[in-house]
Amino acid sequence: SVVLVAVLAALISATATRAVVSSAAAVGGSTTKTGGTTPTASASAEVGTKTLRRGDRGPRVVALQELLVTVGFKTETNGVYGTATVKTVRKFQRASTLTVNGVANPTTLERLKQAAGSATSTQAANGGGAEAGAETLRPEHLGDRIPLKPGMSGQDVRVMQSFLRKAGFKAKVNGDFDKRTVRHVKAFERANESPAVDGTMDANELAILRADVEGGDDPVNDADATRTIPGEKAKLGSDGLAIAPESAPDAVKQVIAAGNRIAKKPYIYGGGHGRWNDKGYDCSGSVSYALHGADLLDSPMPSGPFMSWGSAGKGEWVTTYANGGHMYMVVAGLRFDTSGRGKSGSRWQSDSRSNGGFTARHPKGL
Repeated sequence: SVVLVAVLAALISATATRAVVSSAAAVGGSTTKTGGTTPTASASAEVGTKTLRRGDRGPRVVALQELLVTVGFKTETNGVYGTATVKTVRKFQRASTLTVNGVANPTTLERLKQAAGSATSTQAANGGGAEAGAETLRPEHLGDRIPLKPGMSGQDVRVMQSFLRKAGFKAKVNGDFDKRTVRHVKAFERANESPAVDGTMDANELAILRADVEGGDDPVNDADATRTIPGEKAKLGSDGLAIAPESAPDAVKQVIAAGNRIAKKPYIYGGGHGRWNDKGYDCSGSVSYALHGADLLDSPMPSGPFMSWGSAGKGEWVTTYANGGHMYMVVAGLRFDTSGRGKSGSRWQSDSRSNGGFTARHPKGL
């Protein structure tokens, strides 16, 4: 009788497992070794094909947010299609060369599902076609395939390499995602403080790279650049711009206003050194421009001379941190830095970074 019970239990278990697998297959979801659908497949099925937009709430929005996280964006999965989700959808659309409007229409949803499936695929990258789950195509534009992985080749890889060169990374433009390209992609990821420095270009990193080369899509007006709030600390607004403290000296407010005007400008190696109003700015060019806004600097300087500029040590309101290869500054508690822009799309950032290896200086009296 014990043997019979064991056999019946095994039969019941096998039948249940087959039922789960069949059910998953019926809705088009892939299965795990235990018979359940993968998180990506579940989210792709849940999000559906109908348009989602600002103000929507519920499980479909949660699924949309989960897919955005899967392709590389840092965003809340709270089921509310608010400002944060609008901005993240815009970034994905920019990475995918779609119309940038923040609305998750059927085209955006389909591309997002393909990108999420490719991001979680264990299949080896191919030379010219799309990743698993997408129909065969010849990639012509950066964003046709997301993510871009080592081993791929094609026109989209060539464009990525060209964009990396324009952003200051000396990648060879040959259309092959080879070991040399991996090294430059990792350098780009480290420069932008990506959560994973893995040599793969995800959607968030592609959006950052495109913004570096083409510039941001949100122009800054004077009213936004010069906002103030009560207190002694600056605040990072939802638009990625700094809001100056009312109690700060006028010079500090002017530094913040100038920084706001170029906060979303592309990173261009050497940018801001030949002229004040440039198409893009590198690290020292960015800091130079912001300081010039308060007449604290007459001409742009590279990072090296900033190691002996002004007065030694941290300032009360403004502190520059420089070494031979990079620099940034902290103004009224906010970091102004070309590294880490992937988190907010702006040079202004609320989180700190290690200042080891940097020389701290400050403008006299600030």
